[in-house]
Amino acid sequence: MKSDRPAPEPPAPLAPLIDAHTHLDACGAIDPDGVRAIVDRAAAVGVGRVVTVADDLAAARFTVEAAHWDSRVFAAVAIHPTRANALDDATKAEIERLASDPRTVAVGETGLDYYWPGKLEGCAGIEEQVEGFRWHIDLAKRLRKPLMIHNREADHDLLAVLLDEGAPPTVIFHCFSSDATMALACVEAGYILSFSGTVSFRNARELHEAAKLVPDEQLLVETDAPYLTPHPFRGAPNEPYCLPYTVRALAQLRDQAPEDLAAAATANAERVYRLPWA
Repeated sequence: MKSDRPAPEPPAPLAPLIDAHTHLDACGAIDPDGVRAIVDRAAAVGVGRVVTVADDLAAARFTVEAAHWDSRVFAAVAIHPTRANALDDATKAEIERLASDPRTVAVGETGLDYYWPGKLEGCAGIEEQVEGFRWHIDLAKRLRKPLMIHNREADHDLLAVLLDEGAPPTVIFHCFSSDATMALACVEAGYILSFSGTVSFRNARELHEAAKLVPDEQLLVETDAPYLTPHPFRGAPNEPYCLPYTVRALAQLRDQAPEDLAAAATANAERVYRLPWA
């Protein structure tokens, strides 16, 4: 991700933390040294482990490689909903192989994105997205791994497909950005809501209200780096080391001590991703 703004200064350390959703390849990592450098910067401020997430086949291969290069890195693999039109039989077979790897802790990011069809050339249509989402739900259930969801302007249909297919035991709404009504529906269904830098944006009032409603045991924190850099660095390049900024903003919204929120989110990440490695 290119930006004219300088990278944020490292925040005051806050530990322990796990970045529940990031994209190390998009942050510029291309080899073991690059991965190590990013994770070292994160570890220096308390973010000791990261889940790096794929959105296409090349990224899926990279995430699994990265998870084998560094024991602090874990993988999630899927085809992004906007690319669901690339889900031919060969791609499905390769995604299933990569998702079966012991270092892969989730199937994702998958879901529905109703913002880009008609705006982005080559974007998968809604029917293709729904078909791809159904396939990923089945894969997560067969592999007994969490389902990591991307949702953009598709609240109703996402919940309907999950209900129709039967959701896996663990469903994670990555970068939750919906309102309080959707948050309550997800909480009632037992889903996990992961909050990114968007929760620190001053104009995200509906998200602020939603974030207050999530029980401690159903909450994760993430960067979605290199995107969604938290306030006051919006527009600058993001990395996992920026996670404490988001956690402190979220804790302030929820009237919690940042240390308590960090501890809860870390325990949840260890549980839902089944992370045995400290």
